[in-house]
Amino acid sequence: MATAERTLRFGIPKGSLEQQTVEMMRKSGWRISVDGRSYIPTVDDPELELRLMRPQEMPRYLADGSLDAGITGADWIVENDVELVQVESFIYAKVSLRPTRWVLVVPDSSPVRKLEDLAGKRVATEMVSFTRRVFAQRGIDVDVEFSWGATEAKAADGLVDAIVEVTETGSSIRANKLRIVEELLTSTPVLVANKDAWRDNWKQAKVRQIGVLMRAALDAENRVGLKLNVARRNLEKVIALLPAISAPTISQLYPSPALKGEDWVAVETVIAEHTVRELFPKLLEAGAVGIVEYPLNKII
Repeated sequence: MATAERTLRFGIPKGSLEQQTVEMMRKSGWRISVDGRSYIPTVDDPELELRLMRPQEMPRYLADGSLDAGITGADWIVENDVELVQVESFIYAKVSLRPTRWVLVVPDSSPVRKLEDLAGKRVATEMVSFTRRVFAQRGIDVDVEFSWGATEAKAADGLVDAIVEVTETGSSIRANKLRIVEELLTSTPVLVANKDAWRDNWKQAKVRQIGVLMRAALDAENRVGLKLNVARRNLEKVIALLPAISAPTISQLYPSPALKGEDWVAVETVIAEHTVRELFPKLLEAGAVGIVEYPLNKII
C-alpha cells in the first residue's frame, strides 16, 4: 500500500486530450479506467493518484500544490502565468501533427493589418490574461472580453472587432471568411510538475519515469517493426531501401534444405508506418521474402 509520501498526485486533461493521454499512458504501461460520472480515474499503480481536470485550470492546481504533476497545454500555463517544471513536450500524432497556434483574427473585410490597428477596439478570447498582456506589452489599449465559445462566430457577425483563437491549420478560420493578422503563441501538451514535487527525489523520479515511457510510446506510435528474409546476394539492394533508427539488424538463417545451399539472412528494422505501402513492392522486387510487419508499443 502506497503511503502519502509515496503517492504522486497526477492530473489527466479532460476534453480533447483525455482519450489520447489515457491511451498513451496505457502504451507506457499504466492501465487507467475513467468513469464518465467521476473525476477520479483508477489506475493499476498504487503510487499514482489520478485526477481528471480541464487543462485550462490544471496549471493553477499544479502551482498551489493540489497536484504534484500532470499533462496540460503549454498555452494554459502561459494564460495562468504560473511557474512549473516542464519535463516533456508532446505532440499526439493521432490527434495532431503540429503544435496548435493562438492567432489574432479579424474578418476578411476588416481594415486591421496589425495589432496597433485595434487600439480602442473589442477583442474576444478564452485566453483573456495572455491577450491582455500581449497588447499591454505593445502599449495598445484594447477591451479584451472572455468568450465562452463560438468565438469565430463573434468576429464573423461583427460582434467584436477581433478574436484571439486557437487553430492548427487555419482551415476553419478561412471557412468563416476570417483572416489571421498575427500568430501570438504556439502550444503543445506538456508534462509538468510543481516545484515542491520536483525537489522531492522520489516524486521527481516518478515524474521522470512517466515522461520517459510516454516519450517512448509516442516515438513508437507511427512506426512499425519489419522482419524479412533475403539471400545474401540481394542483401545490399534490400538494405538500400530500408530506413532505420540506427541500422538494420542482420542475422544468419539456419542452413536448411529449403534454402537450396544459398546463404540467407534475416533482416529486422523499424520504419515509419506510412512508408509501408510504398516499400513492400520494392522489397519484393529486390528479393525479400517472408516480410512481416508488427506494431510497436515503445521505442527507447
